[in-house]
Amino acid sequence: MTAIVDYGAGNLFSLVSSLSFIGEAAVVTGDPDILRAADRIILPGVGAFGEAADLLRERGLSPVLKQIAAEGKPFLGICLGMQLLFDESEEFGRHEGLSLIPGRVVPIESLPGWDKTLKIPHIGWNPLTLTRPSPLFREVNDGDCVYFVHSYCAVDCGESVTAAAEYSVTVTAAVERGNVFGCQFHPEKSGNVGLRILRAFCGLTAENLNTGTDPVFKNRVLKSGPAPALNGGGGQC
Repeated sequence: MTAIVDYGAGNLFSLVSSLSFIGEAAVVTGDPDILRAADRIILPGVGAFGEAADLLRERGLSPVLKQIAAEGKPFLGICLGMQLLFDESEEFGRHEGLSLIPGRVVPIESLPGWDKTLKIPHIGWNPLTLTRPSPLFREVNDGDCVYFVHSYCAVDCGESVTAAAEYSVTVTAAVERGNVFGCQFHPEKSGNVGLRILRAFCGLTAENLNTGTDPVFKNRVLKSGPAPALNGGGGQC
């Protein structure tokens, strides 16, 4: 069973629908006991970093999530949920994150080389550049497109980056550290590509997780052609 963390800062309908589509049993909950009993955790998030971090602390969920991650269960942060995995954010001041992955969250337009003619937030489809093997991307090819909605991005996390995207500057698209994964994009809104990513995550358990040395992925050539399709379209830039 996959538990989706309900803490008042997530748009959950699309995520629940996507998990149902791939046949994954999921529960939306803020109950620490149910979260601890789950096989894996998804931390979604929309809105501002500081408010979301405060909600996690006020509901007593920050230490619970840190404990679950320390136990080795697969843990996925999506969009703001990914940003919360890092040490801190500069969104409207400085705010502490969960510190599950080293790094900071900064405004996209603060990155060197930013094209000031582009709009913020960054909204739309962008191709992924896969930078190192990850079990999340076992059914994804370099150049497959996913859907982004964000104004901030992760930096100082190079050792954890598994995918990047371009929006006049290179932004961190996905990260991984042990059993903890993050997607800056929305897999639940990314058509077939996103469904494949969610399906790959839901195939992980604390027992079978072998991050970075997954034999199915390790021997693949990233540009080897289309990944297997699920029903429907999507994933087009």
